This record gives sequence, structure tokens and C-alpha cells, in this order.
Amino acid sequence: MPMKLVINSANPSVGALIIVEIVRKELNSDLQVVWSTDFGKNLAKLQFFGSNGKILGERSSDVARYLSRAHNAQLYGSNDPFDRTEVDHWLTFADKLVNHADKDDCLLLYLDQALAPRTWLVAKHLTIADICVFSKIYYQEADEINDKYQNLSRWYDQMLSLPEVQKVLSLVSKNTTVNPTAATKSKRNDVAAPKSVVTRKQEGKFVDLPGAEMGKVIVRFPPEASGYLHIGHAKAALLNQYYAENFQGQLIMRFDDTNPAKENVEFEKAILEDLTLLRIKPDRFTHSSDYFDIMLEYCEKLLKESKAFVDDTPAQQMKEQRDQKLPSANRDNSVENNLSLWKEMVEGTARGQECCVRAKIDYQSANGCLRDPTIYRCKSEPHPRTGTKYKVYPTYDFACPIVDAIENVTHTLRTTEYHDRDDQFYWFVDALKLNRPHIWEYSRLNMTNTVLSKRKLTWFVSEGLVDGWDDPRFPTVRGILRRGMTVEGLKQFIIAQGSSRSVVFMEWDKIWAINKKVIDPIAIRYTALDSGKTIPVNVKGVTADCLTVANHPKDPALGTKQVQIASTVLIEAEDAEALREGQNATFINWGNLLIEKILKKNGKVVQVDASLNLDNKDYKNFIAKDTRVGILM
Repeated sequence: MPMKLVINSANPSVGALIIVEIVRKELNSDLQVVWSTDFGKNLAKLQFFGSNGKILGERSSDVARYLSRAHNAQLYGSNDPFDRTEVDHWLTFADKLVNHADKDDCLLLYLDQALAPRTWLVAKHLTIADICVFSKIYYQEADEINDKYQNLSRWYDQMLSLPEVQKVLSLVSKNTTVNPTAATKSKRNDVAAPKSVVTRKQEGKFVDLPGAEMGKVIVRFPPEASGYLHIGHAKAALLNQYYAENFQGQLIMRFDDTNPAKENVEFEKAILEDLTLLRIKPDRFTHSSDYFDIMLEYCEKLLKESKAFVDDTPAQQMKEQRDQKLPSANRDNSVENNLSLWKEMVEGTARGQECCVRAKIDYQSANGCLRDPTIYRCKSEPHPRTGTKYKVYPTYDFACPIVDAIENVTHTLRTTEYHDRDDQFYWFVDALKLNRPHIWEYSRLNMTNTVLSKRKLTWFVSEGLVDGWDDPRFPTVRGILRRGMTVEGLKQFIIAQGSSRSVVFMEWDKIWAINKKVIDPIAIRYTALDSGKTIPVNVKGVTADCLTVANHPKDPALGTKQVQIASTVLIEAEDAEALREGQNATFINWGNLLIEKILKKNGKVVQVDASLNLDNKDYKNFIAKDTRVGILM
């Protein structure tokens, strides 16, 4: 006996039908879809029956969960526990959108913010989360969504463009027993005619990236493996992911391992784990060291073309000359002399270790970054990946434009502190005749009273002043997540900063306020008292019992819990001080109690006597509204 999906013709479930259409090939003839007008006053959109004839559910999310688990695991986030948990979150969210027109704008705003860094709600592909949420907001006027919510609008159009969605909407239009025209005009009606797919110009729609084309954007996140990721790195990583996903491009995770003295395999592993915590999934993983041989060739090319020279000037003297805009005595060395010294450097000889290679740009430039910068130097430390194969290593400023060009990066995103290096970046690109990526600047994330220097954070760890890189006082990704920050909250905070160039110091209050908005709708309420600061409240006429109360005061879908009551309960001393004799006090999850007597010792409350006044439902004018009940054991 096949399974059966009965669709209410007067109130059809778009979400369930889309799921069925997507997994139709896997279903074969195992599912029968029936349109029915026999629902009567039953407001359900569907009834889903198993092969044994028993009803499996009456919601599109029930159908979605079953069919994705049984026939298409990718629709449920594959086997990634993070993705599956996030899918469940959005299915719960979708159930709150039963009557969209009656909902607060806060739900759509939350959805719009969540979609800011994403193409899809979960993972990098369509899931049942997208389908179920879409089905609940489908009947909202498209123009209203367009005007108010840019990210939601983009995602909404993307859903409408799917062939399966278009087919289902056409099917709904034909089989619905309510006048489609009238239904479309009513924002309270769950039935509507299919809307036409809105054609939009996609290029540059989401951010003002110069020259960005849909499907062709390639960005990179290039941290140095010298520490764990902190919140500043998180901004860089999330913004790069934001651009890559919104332009349906690629994100490259590249380790900048050009300085063997700082590289650490442990940190590389930690950074990859941190990206997993942030749910960032790069399309490619590379190292700057993958291109060491090519960079050696490019350096030699500059030497042969007299665009670079080898300099043995002592470091301090070189610094003074650059500050005073003076040329090095070696600036006009012959190509032969430069190549001879370059060979000494490559072989790591004593003579070679006295030298470095400098680009011959403009030693008199007002921009210090153009005053013949160093591009290669000797390093005796073994490299984590290449060992002792190389004796010379490129500087970050030389390696960055070359590797960006080799990897076909279209947009180089970096903070405004690198602004003075932009001309240098393009000088290398032009001198070597490489592809020119666009440089896009954004402000560095600064938090008040917060150290973000990896060197200083490393000192705290080395001195044993913190538990480790995941200490909850640390601004590292692991530290703030351990302290209670959610990934979604962190993402929303970062996206809220956008790509602005304005340098400001952010207060931690803001990031925690955003985090509260994320967890408040889904957090089950629990009670805890400070054990050293409790006051007993004796309540007349009460016997020990358990009350069944909601886990969340505004969301019954989160279930219930048991709360104990007894003739003596505990409250915190601070709450007890607010009580007044002869007045009511509302005890959360219980009701009003009449305070009859307050006993004090040395001016402080030590005991409270009260009686039940549960018939009084006036909760507006009460004392100690935040009093929490605890049981005196």
C-alpha cells in the first residue's frame, strides 16, 4: 500500500508539494497525491498517511522531514550535524509563520538578516529549510518584500525561479477551489495564484563591488598560521564568504605561510577548526608556499629587468635611508652583480644572509610603502611544509599580489590599514604583467578595551594568565563562543558592520544584544538562584506539587517542563527586599501571593510569610515581577 498525501484544495500546502516534486524520481509510485475538498472546517493544509494507513502528520515540515530522511539526505543537510540542527531551527521558525500577515515585522527582519551572508538558509544548497520557510511567506505581496527586505527578496526570487517551484505553483493555481484573484488581494488568506518570477539584474546587487559579475567572483581569506582566529579575523572570513555566496562565486582559504619563523601546524589545524565553528566552507584550500618556485622566478625576472636589486645595507641604516628618502648605495648595481648576490641568497650562504632583495620603485615617494620595499629575505628556520628546501622567502607584500593573480582572485578584500600598500600591490602586478584584481577596502573591527594583537594574545597564553586560546575572556572565536555567543549572532553582528570604511570602536554591549535577539526566541527558560543569597518564603495552605509550565512564555512549540512548588520556597535576597507587607507579589509560573509578614534582622530580610492569592489575576501592579521560585529542600 503506497503512502498518501491528501492536499486540502481550499488551503493547499505549497511546501509539501515542492518536496514531493523534488524527490519524485526517488519515490517512483510509493506516494499517492490526492486533492480533496473534504476537510470541512479543518484548517489543516494536508494529511500525510504512511503505508500502514496511519497518519504521519498534518504539516509540510512533517512531510519534509520524512521524505528527505527516506529519499534525499542532502535536503536535510546531508550528514553534517551542524547543518541538520540548523535545518531543524528553520523548520521551527517556519511553523511560527502560519499566518504571515498577522506576524510582527521582527520575524521577517530576523529572516532577512540571516540571509545576508547566505545564498540558502543552510549549507550551500537547497534544503527543506528553504522550502518550508518559502511556503509560509509565499502569500506575502512580492512588492512589500522587495521594498523592505533586500536579502529576503533576493532569496525569494531565487526560490521562485526553481523549476520544481514553478511547476507546483502552476498546479496549485489549477487545483485550488478558492478564487485566486480574490485570494491574492487578501493578506490573511493562505491561498494565492502563482506569482510571476521577477527578473532582476544580479550584478552588484548586494554590495558595491567594482566589476563584480554573478558567478565569476573569486575572493580569498589569507590568515597567517601564527595564532587562533579572533573576532577581527571572523569579520574578514565572514565578509569574504558573504561576497562569494551572494555572487555565487568561490571562496579560497589560503594560508599565508611566507614566514617560517611564525608558522605553526597546530595553528593551521586550529584555524580550520575555527572556520568549521563559524560554518564557513571554502571552495578551495591553498598555501602561499604552493607557489614558492614561481615566486622565485618572478623575483629573478625583476632583477634581470633592473626592477629590483640586492641590498646588503644593514637593517638600521636601511630604515634611516628610507625615512630620509635616500637611495641605497646598491640601488644601481649591475644586473650581473645582483644575480650573483641573489644566487648567494638562494643557497643560504653567509654572504647571502647579509642581503635582501628590494623592489626598485621610488625611494623619494611620499608613500613610504613605495620606497624600494623588501620583497625577499633569508630565513634559516625550517618551513612546516617545505622543510629546509628554501633559504629565501618572499615578503607578504610581494607574495600577495602574485598568488592572488595565479589563483584568479577577482576581488582582494582587506582592511583600510593596508590602503597605503595599494599602489605597491598594483606596481608588482603591472611589473610582472599579471591579472589585476580589484582591491576592496573595509574597516578593521575594533572592540573597546579589547586586545586583538596575536602577539599580545600569545603572551597571555604563554604566561599562563588565561586557560588557553578558548578562554571565555579572550576575543578569539573559540573564546566568545565558549562565553555564550552563537554563530548566528556573530554573523549578524559582522554583517551589520558591512563593508564600511569608517573606523569605529564597537561596544561589546551591541554584539551581546544581537546575540540575545537570536537566542531569545529559541531559548528554553530555566531558573537558578545564588545559593548564598536566598530567603525562605513560607506559603500557607500549600502542599508539595508539580506544575506544568511552558518552556518558553511566547512559544508553546518548545514544549513544557515541570516546576515544583511547596509550602516553603526560596527567592533571592534582592527580590525579598522589594516585597511589601499587604501587597501582592507575582511569582513567575505560579501566580500572585499575598505578602503577610516580613521578618528582618539587622535591617535585612531573613524570612517572608505569605498566602496564596491565585484568584487575583492582576499582574500589572505587582511587586518583584522577576521573582524566581526555588524549592527549599
